[in-house]
Amino acid sequence: KFISLLMLLYAGKTSISSFKYSIFLDIVKKLKQWSQSAGNTFIINSGTSETIRNNTEHIKNISIHVPTHLKPLNDEQFGHYLAGLIDGDGHFGSQEQLVIVFSSPDVQLAYYIKKTIGFGNVRKVKDKNAYLYIVSNKDGILKVLHLINNKLRTVSKYNQTINVLKDSKYANESIEFDMNNTKDFNNHWIAGFSDADASFQIKIINREERSKPEIRLNFQIDQKDNDVLLLIKEVFGGNIVIERVKILITMDQLVLVQLKK
Repeated sequence: KFISLLMLLYAGKTSISSFKYSIFLDIVKKLKQWSQSAGNTFIINSGTSETIRNNTEHIKNISIHVPTHLKPLNDEQFGHYLAGLIDGDGHFGSQEQLVIVFSSPDVQLAYYIKKTIGFGNVRKVKDKNAYLYIVSNKDGILKVLHLINNKLRTVSKYNQTINVLKDSKYANESIEFDMNNTKDFNNHWIAGFSDADASFQIKIINREERSKPEIRLNFQIDQKDNDVLLLIKEVFGGNIVIERVKILITMDQLVLVQLKK
């Protein structure tokens, strides 16, 4: 299973997913063009270790068109995407409101979320390159809880949700709110989570035993929640690295190695 394939399939109606994919695609195309002009050969390798495996294939022609996505078509699908986004960059605060943080280039995504939910406001953060999507009224919070019920995967966000439901204004609401503890990622959750906390990276590695550099295409998630990363690693593979206050999971889905002629 490839996490990048799931992201493309379940990217949703977001400009940021297409934007990230376009940048990633452009870099790969430039690497391929450089390889052809220099008379070199690049090999794609699927694996997670430093050892170059044998199951390789020559790089294929890459389309200039962003692939068609399986966009959220209903509340169930959109709810998985929203839950992933909240697990990554959202929180339920002490004032019983939902806040999701977006960087300025992603502001269109914030407005898409607002339009789809039908509640909330988008605000610019003063002196910061960021926007906030905020839902504070009862009807809006209830709509969000309905969408993400049985879909959140991080314990911290689940606990925040339970604290919201303890408020007296929700006393008459009959809501049995649960987490998603399954290993089923065949939905939009990983796309939402990745839009919040993940990135595609290209790394150039020089090794003494090789005369030419190794070029790696990595998918990396930065998260403080160890449990959700362990689950992602179990399903998709990859490596987990702890760096002070955050934990990283890196997946070498594509490893490009420039070989000698």
